[in-house]
Amino acid sequence: MSVPDIPLAIIGPTAAGKSALAMAIAAVDDRVELISADSMQVYRGMDIGTAKPSRDEQAAVPHHLIDILDPWDAYTVSQFVVDVDRVTADIRSRGKIPVMVGGTGLYVRSIVDDMEIPPQFPDVKAELEADPDTDGMYRRLAELDPVGADRMDSNNRRRVIRALEVTVGSGRPFSSFGPGMDRYKPSRVNQIACDRPRPSLDERIHRRYDVQMERGFLDEVRAVAAHPNGMSANARQALGYKELLGHIEGGQPLEVALDIAKQRTRRFVRRQHSWFRRDPRIEWFDLDAVDVGHVVERVLPLLN
Repeated sequence: MSVPDIPLAIIGPTAAGKSALAMAIAAVDDRVELISADSMQVYRGMDIGTAKPSRDEQAAVPHHLIDILDPWDAYTVSQFVVDVDRVTADIRSRGKIPVMVGGTGLYVRSIVDDMEIPPQFPDVKAELEADPDTDGMYRRLAELDPVGADRMDSNNRRRVIRALEVTVGSGRPFSSFGPGMDRYKPSRVNQIACDRPRPSLDERIHRRYDVQMERGFLDEVRAVAAHPNGMSANARQALGYKELLGHIEGGQPLEVALDIAKQRTRRFVRRQHSWFRRDPRIEWFDLDAVDVGHVVERVLPLLN
């Protein structure tokens, strides 16, 4: 599958202001339609905690790949690539301009570089998921694919299982898939990254959680978790949801759960920085230092 005809991707860490910039661009050029590159905004009912665009924003500007699955459904980067290709073709057929916006690094990279997506091996995955020893699986991965193991958090059970599933099932190291994560070839997709100084991002993360709690985040998590079909392993890993589930299901004090969520989100932002900063093709903008209008002016010529 070739790289979809997307002229612009607005990327960067959580809470940096990607969505606001995307809306500002769409306000100036009404041909723009937005494609979400967020692995958690695909889930219906998970609205507050994933910081989805509001109903008014979605009514003002068409958004795609938001609310396309139930929380108990699985979703993979392979399916994301298929969905983006389909949505992009539809947008272009109507004379509109697709702009991708989001911070899920692998999703973005899969589109920008037309990566070879690792296949799925359900039987291998089921066997691994039945093994409670995440540390042992990580050690096994480190033996089979030391490069891939070195790139991931050893405590991220979902990612460890996925990497080991692919490595065992395919007979190839997980890290061997794609164009080479450290090789950056020319791409038709222009990448603009939103950023802010670390103290500013940390403050925005903390404030976002406070506002989300005021808006009913805890009740949202309760409602999603209470459904008879439950939540997929992927959905349960969502920032904030995992920690509030620890409060709801495991008795973790709410204040402690929120502190852990904020800490985990700060660490996640550091990893996003590390991921995106490796790509020399990305043009960065500090939104604490540069007016959004300036970025919009810089970006508009890229749409054509």
